Amino acid sequence: MERLNARSLGTLDPDIGRPTYDRTSLTAGIVHIGVGGFHRAHQAVALDRLMNAGLAHEWAICGVGLLEGDRRMKDVFDAQDCLYTVILKHPDGRREASVVGSIIDYLFAPDGPEAVIEKMASAETRIVSLTITEGGYNFDRVTGEFDATNPNVVAELQDGATPTTAFGFVTEALRRRRDRGLAPFTVQSSDNIQGNGDIAERMFTAYARLKDAELGEWIDANVHFPNSMVDRITPVTSPEDIAEAASLTGLDDAWPVVCEPFFQWVIEDDFGLGRPPFEQAGVQMVDDVEPYEYMKLRLLNSSHQGLCYFGYLSGYRFAHEAVQDPAISAFLTRYMDLEATPTLRPVPGIDLAAYKSMLIERFLNPEVRDTLARLCAESSDRIPKWLVPVIRDQLASGGDIDCSAAIVASWARYAEAVDEQGEPIEVVDALRDDLVAIARSQRENPLAFIQNRRLFGDLADNERFRAAYLSALTSLWERGAHATVSSFS
Repeated sequence: MERLNARSLGTLDPDIGRPTYDRTSLTAGIVHIGVGGFHRAHQAVALDRLMNAGLAHEWAICGVGLLEGDRRMKDVFDAQDCLYTVILKHPDGRREASVVGSIIDYLFAPDGPEAVIEKMASAETRIVSLTITEGGYNFDRVTGEFDATNPNVVAELQDGATPTTAFGFVTEALRRRRDRGLAPFTVQSSDNIQGNGDIAERMFTAYARLKDAELGEWIDANVHFPNSMVDRITPVTSPEDIAEAASLTGLDDAWPVVCEPFFQWVIEDDFGLGRPPFEQAGVQMVDDVEPYEYMKLRLLNSSHQGLCYFGYLSGYRFAHEAVQDPAISAFLTRYMDLEATPTLRPVPGIDLAAYKSMLIERFLNPEVRDTLARLCAESSDRIPKWLVPVIRDQLASGGDIDCSAAIVASWARYAEAVDEQGEPIEVVDALRDDLVAIARSQRENPLAFIQNRRLFGDLADNERFRAAYLSALTSLWERGAHATVSSFS
């Protein structure tokens, strides 16, 4: 089978979407760090829509990979002229395939760090965007401050060191722009963190001040860091997805992307050197992103945590299987209605009842096949940011916390790394060793897990939360996950 690339595009069936614009005439106005599945199903798709409408041809993307694991993406993009397939998986089983062309170059930093810096420092680059995951922002989970003890940061701050982190590359590129009299690019985070632009600003500015205090002040005064809220479920590409992409398009794509049809992107309209007309690609440009962030993080993301541990311990392996269980579905609805919703501000243009109903429908999509293992991964980066704030707000107002406490307890039980049949659970988390050791000690000290102040602060000191948590954890041990979650119906 012929490989997907610029030469083979013309062989596609007319029903398959593809770039209708001249990719050779595009200019890369955006450098994106962290080209994974989500970026390729989200920002790159939005820009491809604009380009197919005759817009944003000066806003193509140059992707950047910083990690050794990004070498595969470099190899795939080199072979495919940066083209790739996106497959929308509709709930009724229908597939919708298209080829996206908005990424026109890809630089692999370990092989050419100078090329990456110069690309960012060039006048044509007006936005540097990021999907580097929550952990990539290098802040302490308790204090929220930049972690200057990170070994990669320590090494990079030495005089003459070659950058290896996003902080090092962005800061050096901004330094060169300042020295050359060029205005700074906008740094646009698309990561799933509340206040992602604000956090990016604090972390990049803190790093820059450590490197060069004067430069740090210049960045603080001149660089724009817009907040954004992003949403599209994008499972990890499987071998079956690769085979299906080939069947749909007739071309071999080594790394297609699969996702749900739903797409949402809300961006604070705060750019220093202009921006693409995102609103013409279905993006909401707003003055204040926070209400939308709270809605998504506390309803969708926290609900994912609500279903994943209970679902896995109940024997399910996919999100849609878990939510098909009436007990889990009812538990999620109760959490959203009684605990998350009361903590939200008004969300302009959004019907919250319809939004919550739509979330359940999205979770039920059997075609996406979103794995519970994916949703259970990196919980130490998720629960403290998404669910703990709900608990704190509800404790402060006297509101319900039983479901939230039960979600934390289900994580603690899952983190014991053994399921209810005695089979091992592969716990994927940056803090795995510590979490598993603490979770396995809780049979002797039931409060051990929530006494981890790095993750939970002083929550274990709150009598009401402690009681709700212990009730759920005891039930998980004595009655099992399904009986426990059923008790909330």
